[in-house]
Amino acid sequence: MLLIPTLVLIMRAQLGFEVPFRFGDNAIILDATVNGHQLSLMFDSGFGGAVVASDLLNIGEPDGTQTMRDFVGQYSAKTVRIRSLKLAGNEIELAEPEAVEAPAAHLTAAYNTHTDGILGLQAIENYVTEINFQAKKMIFHPKSFDVTNRTPDGKTTFMSRMLPLGADSVELGAATSDGKKMILALDTGNSFYVTINRDVLERLALWAPGKSPKFMTQAMIASGPVGNWIKKMENLTVFGVPVLTSYWNVIDLPSSDAQGDGTVGIEFLKNFNITIDYDRRRVWFENFTGQVQNEPEGDTGIVAFGSKSTDAVDIVFVTPESPADKAGIKRGDRILEIDGAEASPLWTTRQISARLMGTPGTKVRLAISSSGSLKRFELDRVALFN
Repeated sequence: MLLIPTLVLIMRAQLGFEVPFRFGDNAIILDATVNGHQLSLMFDSGFGGAVVASDLLNIGEPDGTQTMRDFVGQYSAKTVRIRSLKLAGNEIELAEPEAVEAPAAHLTAAYNTHTDGILGLQAIENYVTEINFQAKKMIFHPKSFDVTNRTPDGKTTFMSRMLPLGADSVELGAATSDGKKMILALDTGNSFYVTINRDVLERLALWAPGKSPKFMTQAMIASGPVGNWIKKMENLTVFGVPVLTSYWNVIDLPSSDAQGDGTVGIEFLKNFNITIDYDRRRVWFENFTGQVQNEPEGDTGIVAFGSKSTDAVDIVFVTPESPADKAGIKRGDRILEIDGAEASPLWTTRQISARLMGTPGTKVRLAISSSGSLKRFELDRVALFN
């Protein structure tokens, strides 16, 4: 009697299975069972491990440490042994069955849907895995499913070869119009279009060394705040896909990883159904939206955080030469209202940004407290790019 459930699981693994996902704010969220605990995890192909779980959850006793790396630097986190990882009732075999404990409580607010942590690349390596954005599901094909049998047409379907580096990432090629090469990771955990470091642009002669960018702003990543700006890019090929015009986020620091040049994020990837054949080192892209380019958002130049300690929404950065800067708004000012809605210290950074940003050419009305004085502004939303 006990053999029947086991045989069913083996047959399902051989035939493949599907896992539905929710598409949060620029993130794939799916349900998993880790050591018997039901978790909602953001699928991040840029994370080479199996699972990152919120340190607020008790999925087991920590028994080691792991070094985590992002665009800026690295940090150490505790690890817990994974005794069991299941997706849609299917047991997933892991080469290194460890879960990383990390402060992941902010993910729920960041993605506008309940999220307990991250599911990484290691969870899909034993399958030919399709990320079907069109149907909002991941399809885990068995290894016998050979994606190289497909023939791309170069118009809506494309095949890209995984480069022979990055054992814990999917590294693919990109190129400029004059043939200069880039190595970019396929990163479903990156909410932008493409993120790249400044020194890569300088190496490719796409940015003059020492030149100061306009419209510098700040972004929060795992290791802390970092300066970044937007660069208009033209006539590129990304993963074999021609892209006439796009807008990339540039990290204003040298890269912390000499192997790769950047990562391609959800804003590009969501236009495709993507099949990753890890063993055969191929990735298939099917463009179902008819779109590949992105457009810059309208920005006021304000970066603000809700703060429980000050019980206010504090402005922590103002982009030079932005509408906010030209209006005289400064770091340390506090936002009281946005378009008539009272600002709440419980708002997340993403919620604040969503209210401040919008279509270029539209306006946003603000009530600001500056040195104790009430000031009202009507700011234009402007595309701030280099």
